[in-house]
Amino acid sequence: MVTLARKALLSLGLPAVLFALWWFASAGSTSFYFPPLSAITAEFGETWTPERWRDDVLPSITRLAAGYTASAAAGIALGVLIGRTRWLFHLTEPVLEFARAVPPPVLVPVIMLFAGIGDAMKIAVIVSGCIWPILLNTVAGVRSVEPVQLDTAAAFRLGRTRTLLAVVLPGASPRIVTGMRQALAIGVILMVVSEMFAAQSGLGFAIVQFQRSYAIPAMWSGILLLGCLGAALAALFTVFDRAVLHWYHHQRAEEV
Repeated sequence: MVTLARKALLSLGLPAVLFALWWFASAGSTSFYFPPLSAITAEFGETWTPERWRDDVLPSITRLAAGYTASAAAGIALGVLIGRTRWLFHLTEPVLEFARAVPPPVLVPVIMLFAGIGDAMKIAVIVSGCIWPILLNTVAGVRSVEPVQLDTAAAFRLGRTRTLLAVVLPGASPRIVTGMRQALAIGVILMVVSEMFAAQSGLGFAIVQFQRSYAIPAMWSGILLLGCLGAALAALFTVFDRAVLHWYHHQRAEEV
């Protein structure tokens, strides 16, 4: 319990200090574009009502979940296939390096041509950015599995499926989870970016509407909510990480 409390204090200490510094540094602000934090927090409760959560926040989370899940499924499946097939790896490596170098936001107009302006477009934009860290980390993780482990599996005649499930995926899982963590941050960014184009709901849409109507405290409250959402998702992913890779973290702790 003491260790958990200490970790909680360490995790929340710096954000609390930064929040306090922001509060006192902006207390006397008379700028229209940079209002005091007290005005932003006061606007927070008035702006983000249950109706706005239903109309804007939940659609954003739903799109992010759909795009992230699709990216994870496709990225891991393709990454295992490419990583396990030498000729396919050498064939696709230049294409993968080129594709991941293209910034996903510049693809938004192209995706709109094919997917329209509905939820399909927004999910596709999220997938276009999230899939690369998962795919490339999966490929790297699969190719980094120790040959001795693969030879041992072959000696015991485990077969391809059992070797994949018992040797390859566990060995590659730390890299795969790392890619998934990177993709989550990218997904939040692309969720907002996609909702700034021809949207009728979502956090990105709401923030842009506040900016266009010069509701500056409400705009800042949306940015603050977005940061809190990102922090909450990161915390949830840490729980997932600890659950999936508990053996890996235990091994690392013993090595230290």
